[in-house]
Amino acid sequence: MMETRLDRVGLGWRAPLAADIMANLERIEVIEVIADDYFDAPRKDRQALRWLGRQSPLVLHGVSLGLASTAPVDPVRLDHLARLIGEVEPWLWSEHLAFVRGGGVEVGHLAAPPRTAATIEGTARNLTTARTIVGSPPLVENISTIIEPPGSALDEVTWLEGILAATENGLLLDLHNLYANACNFDFDPREAIARLPLERVGYIHLAGGKWVQATRFPGRRLLDDHRHATPQPVFDLLTEVARRAYQPLVVILERDGDYPPFAELLDELDAARAALARGRADRNANQNVRTDVVATL
Repeated sequence: MMETRLDRVGLGWRAPLAADIMANLERIEVIEVIADDYFDAPRKDRQALRWLGRQSPLVLHGVSLGLASTAPVDPVRLDHLARLIGEVEPWLWSEHLAFVRGGGVEVGHLAAPPRTAATIEGTARNLTTARTIVGSPPLVENISTIIEPPGSALDEVTWLEGILAATENGLLLDLHNLYANACNFDFDPREAIARLPLERVGYIHLAGGKWVQATRFPGRRLLDDHRHATPQPVFDLLTEVARRAYQPLVVILERDGDYPPFAELLDELDAARAALARGRADRNANQNVRTDVVATL
């Protein structure tokens, strides 16, 4: 049976948090760094990143490749990433299932692509290219959106399933993104979790967002802005994943601004550990009940 202690909980590296992170490494079991911030960084900064990876398991997270597109991924960006990974030797790396450019235009945002068979095929080609150039496959992250991608023929989970079926990549499951989309488009995130191949989950993101008034659509939308505390429903989804998944889980808390006192971020990490423990305990209790029932037959 899985033991909760095999799960890891960590934090995204941000410059305003650096000193506090280094002072609390005993409570931060893994660190995620934005890879793109170091593509053109001075040598000393890249060496410092390598040193950081010797203090704690390190994950590199990409934000600009635009893998989820029918357009080919930029090989120059992949080359930058490959060189960084070679220098830093992270535990693993990841990228978003988003498009960020097309027709020579930079979108300036992690945009959700149309969910179609064509974008599944294009994403699979780009992931093959990424693995060839970088030397290892990324974990791919589901993203949030406040509008349904125009031209979509598939729901989000079916589209994600199609990409995972067409590739060997693992999934970076962002639970706040899933929760936000569920709120915005009225589906049950627990049912989505039940449909996903959780054995492919490499690690998990937690974050918080805010409600915004939509200008072109009726009602509100939940915006994933990483500037607020993780809401309780997202911790509940983490418990659901821990109840269903058998592999050790790695959980990263993302915070990109409006930083609270660092003690509050540490409390969020502890809340994630408690959510994991509840899921593991629920699963073990259910297994024990099934074992007892079989024993009486």
